[in-house]
Amino acid sequence: MNVVIICVNAFCGSADSTVRIKDSIRKNVKIKRYHVNYWVTGSIIVVGFGTDFLGIRLLQAKQGISDEELLFINTQAQKDLINPIDRWALNQNPSNRDLYTKISDYGQIGIFLLPSLLMIDKNIRKDWLDLLLMYLEGHAVTFTFYNFSPLGPQFQNRYRPIAYYPEFPIDERNKCNNRNSFYSGHVASCAYSTFFMAKVYCDYHPNLGALKYLIYLAAAVPPALIGYARIGSLSHFTSDVAVGFALGAIIGIVLPELHKNRRFKNLALGMFTAPEAMGFTVRWKLPDKRLLTLSK
Repeated sequence: MNVVIICVNAFCGSADSTVRIKDSIRKNVKIKRYHVNYWVTGSIIVVGFGTDFLGIRLLQAKQGISDEELLFINTQAQKDLINPIDRWALNQNPSNRDLYTKISDYGQIGIFLLPSLLMIDKNIRKDWLDLLLMYLEGHAVTFTFYNFSPLGPQFQNRYRPIAYYPEFPIDERNKCNNRNSFYSGHVASCAYSTFFMAKVYCDYHPNLGALKYLIYLAAAVPPALIGYARIGSLSHFTSDVAVGFALGAIIGIVLPELHKNRRFKNLALGMFTAPEAMGFTVRWKLPDKRLLTLSK
């Protein structure tokens, strides 16, 4: 006999009459860590990447740096106005520029693919489609924030460090792209990738304890290395890298959190016994503090 009992009293049922089910029974209850609306997330991905293409075209349409500007910013007085932390980018070895550019460009591709390692975990692998859509959605948000937010190069015209190096020819230093130093899109994208990976892994393994802090610390290493390479490639100052790192990490953590399926937050499972029937119980604390008990 199946019995359905709805308890309005928040204290319905006693602790003695409800016990936790065994792991073998718990495995039969499918609880999704995240909720993904395919229409909403799909639209964000399509619109986001579409507008990002437009954003790139707008950045490429910027006016180049004039010769007069180059002469002005290369005076010692102007260089001294740069804060000491950022001034480090002006003391790089220009001969290493091509090497660091390749490291940052190819390293970024590798870091984009890094979250695919999550699929090794069978519990994570079963939700691969939701996670893939979430991952692409986050990249669309990260790119859109870079292209269109007031912090990004559409509104900022900070010169890249290469513009300060007379070792390079004028036509290399006055490109319009050299107005796009703030902030680092490479680092923002890499930070999003690794912190998304860390966040998802920790959400699927909530009993990690203090180990999760080591996982987040490990997530900080790849974007930090890319940031170092971006400075060495004379593409960014230290503050450009720091802001890109912070924004990417925030999006990587916040986006999965927004997708968390909280319908099962207050779910408890146990055994039900009564004169008429016995079986399993599902107890769910509703937002208004009532408990819904379903038995079968």
